[in-house]
Amino acid sequence: MKKKFKYLLLLISSSLIILLIAVCGENIVASVNSLSLKLAVLNDIIRIINDQYVDPPDWDKIMGGAFKGMLEKLDPHSIYISPDELEDIQEQFEGKFEGIGIEYDILDGYITVIAPIAGSPSDRAGLLPGDKIVKINGESAYNITREEVYKKLRGPRGTKVEITIRREGTKDFNVTIVRDEIPIYSIPAYFMLNDSTGYIMIIRFSSTTADELEKALVSLEEKGMKQLLLDLRNNSGGLLDQAIEVADKFIPGKQVIVYTKGRLRSANQVYYSHDDDHHPLFPLIVLVNRGSASASEIVAGAIQDLDRGIITGEVSFGKGLVQRQYPMRDGSAVRITVARYYTPSGRLIQRPYGEDSREYYRSLYKENRDSLLSAKAKEELPEFKTKKGRTVYGGGGIIPDYHIKFKLDLADETVKLVRSPERYIFEFATGFVRKNRENFKDEEHFIENFVVDDKIYERFKEYVYSKGGKFDFGAIDRDANYIKMLIKAEIARDIWGYNPYYKILRFHDNQVIESLDYFDEARDMISM
Repeated sequence: MKKKFKYLLLLISSSLIILLIAVCGENIVASVNSLSLKLAVLNDIIRIINDQYVDPPDWDKIMGGAFKGMLEKLDPHSIYISPDELEDIQEQFEGKFEGIGIEYDILDGYITVIAPIAGSPSDRAGLLPGDKIVKINGESAYNITREEVYKKLRGPRGTKVEITIRREGTKDFNVTIVRDEIPIYSIPAYFMLNDSTGYIMIIRFSSTTADELEKALVSLEEKGMKQLLLDLRNNSGGLLDQAIEVADKFIPGKQVIVYTKGRLRSANQVYYSHDDDHHPLFPLIVLVNRGSASASEIVAGAIQDLDRGIITGEVSFGKGLVQRQYPMRDGSAVRITVARYYTPSGRLIQRPYGEDSREYYRSLYKENRDSLLSAKAKEELPEFKTKKGRTVYGGGGIIPDYHIKFKLDLADETVKLVRSPERYIFEFATGFVRKNRENFKDEEHFIENFVVDDKIYERFKEYVYSKGGKFDFGAIDRDANYIKMLIKAEIARDIWGYNPYYKILRFHDNQVIESLDYFDEARDMISM
């Protein structure tokens, strides 16, 4: 036991030294005495805890907390990633995992299919939105946890799992599904908003994003797209190389897309567009909000600085720190800031931060975030010039050319209903489709002509009451049109997938609708 503990101390000390060298580089030589003293104190603390603490120490938990605390003192984005967390993060970046391929929630105690992922084993097996998985390999799945879902339904490609499905109007039945590689899409929807305007929604930058974007652009161009609205709202970023490839599809010639500057020479990089990897110079609008970060800001910043398009929406997040990930010997990893991102005009994307990371994130959602857009505030911000001489502002994040605040004035009771974990709107819509699917044959006809009328709305209210929902519909009724729109969108998702779902939502999205007003300016910009 003592030998094992001495090994633990040696392992911790050596790991910390490696980490500090990565962070401090040559400065570690000047502070070696101080560092040695601190490491000795750390070893003393660990030894005292191990020998004297009232309960047996959980060293995984203790050291995980210590590593996180150390990195939090650097900046808000340098982090320690445990082995379990690392697997999930890598899946998001790789754009795939292995399993049966469903989007789900746990409703009424059972795994409920929200949507089978297109082309996945679940899709091929005929699973439908609203299906409930009541057994897995013959064992009840009632009151299953999300961790158990992960363990029981995911697994290596080629392995089998038997699930028992409960579907309204039929007896429970078994389905054997062969697990396969499941894509994690970066672009859940792309479609034509009108005869000439394409819309593409990118929600992350993973290894497949540029390929997905190429497919979407080609499809929309074949449908007659003459101008594009690129929606990067709530896209928290991802892989740098994918952000560069995405920007490259819109920016002609050999122009700077983004550059990085760090303390070490190896961290200083300049990334350019290419002559042969872009689409026609159609008018372009990029829509961002305070959830648009990192890779999203690289794309938006390049488009704005190079006068390739108009930026609309809200001031973006302001994450401009370059992280490099270092694997640790126990399967964990540390992600450490090694440089900062700058837009082509020289703007630092990163917004200011202090030692309190909680305040850093909390401040993002303060109402005065968009006060940066006022003329008085801009007087105090650093000014930069775009390629054609327009003034843009630094200070952190991408400040849009035109501020469009998201407007959705709902009663508190409506918000409670919409956000209810029982997902009443989804459940009602799937039941409605079960009884009326044969009436819906054409997607475009449905979008343009189907109306959730008062009769259907009253049936929805009755459904909520029948499920034990206790809501004040006297207050909710003022938002009846909004609820009707959500019901229609859920019906469309059940039958045709996410494209019509988002299309219906975007027709009622003020930021999208108001952004269309700036295409004339975007058109003038590329003809200058």
